[in-house]
Amino acid sequence: MADIVNPGNDGDLQAQIEEVEALSSIYGDEWCVIDEASRIFCIKISADLEEPKLTACLQIILPPDYPSAAPPIYQINAVWLRGPERAKLANSLEDIYVEHAGESILYLWVEKVRDFLIEKSQNSETVEEPEKVNMTAEKDVDDDDEDIPDLSSLRLNTENVHLFLEQANDEELPPIKHGNPITDRRSTFQPHLAPVVTPRQVKMVLEKLYENKKIASATHNIYAYRIYCEDKHSFLQDCEDDGETAAGGRLLHLLQILDVRNVMVVVSRWFGGILLGPDRFKHINNCARNILVEEGYTASTETT
Repeated sequence: MADIVNPGNDGDLQAQIEEVEALSSIYGDEWCVIDEASRIFCIKISADLEEPKLTACLQIILPPDYPSAAPPIYQINAVWLRGPERAKLANSLEDIYVEHAGESILYLWVEKVRDFLIEKSQNSETVEEPEKVNMTAEKDVDDDDEDIPDLSSLRLNTENVHLFLEQANDEELPPIKHGNPITDRRSTFQPHLAPVVTPRQVKMVLEKLYENKKIASATHNIYAYRIYCEDKHSFLQDCEDDGETAAGGRLLHLLQILDVRNVMVVVSRWFGGILLGPDRFKHINNCARNILVEEGYTASTETT
């Protein structure tokens, strides 16, 4: 796999090296180097270091022309961070980048995430959302895995880093289709599909879906997408569990098996109070496959 770093801008590279050294000194064990050559890093952020009730893992890729001309590429892993809150935090980070364009901003980003965690922790002295999430998970899942970075996803994204740098504001919201729901033991699953060709469109689709109060109130909104990069002859792909541990990865695996491209599938689940065990994954994937068939992305196959 080729590294994304190029020697085109020595000033940017030197600025990155100095910023990483400073962050490593400031945050110590919280700061983690995932891949030095590809400029991939991670930091685990807590609202309270002595009693970390809320934590988030901020994964970062530094493109070759950061900080002079491009923002860092980031992903926030946090089981408690749901749609509207995730969008609010993302907007805050984007505002920081705009206000400090051309400057090193990782420290500001980390502290903004920490402030966000502290504010949320203060607003609810007893954090119950992780317990709510676990109601629909099975006992064979280790909660400690929630914040572990998905390194395979990050490494894949580095090959297509240029796509993240496309910040065109004139991109149109793709059309969103809503599939037929599946209900089992009071839990309801409904798929949504949209054609996407850039990561920005993925974000636009999510924001549009969360404008719907019913979708925003779902217990989980699991999604996965695959975008084919013609110049690289490879895929930009990612997924999100939204608290339903391992569901996003399974959904992405389905998209890979079906070999679909330039499409995003979101499956909303409204939990009905009864644990479904492995059946929940079957319903999520069946929902996704059904809407992919309906919209002509793959041929119909027999299911058991």
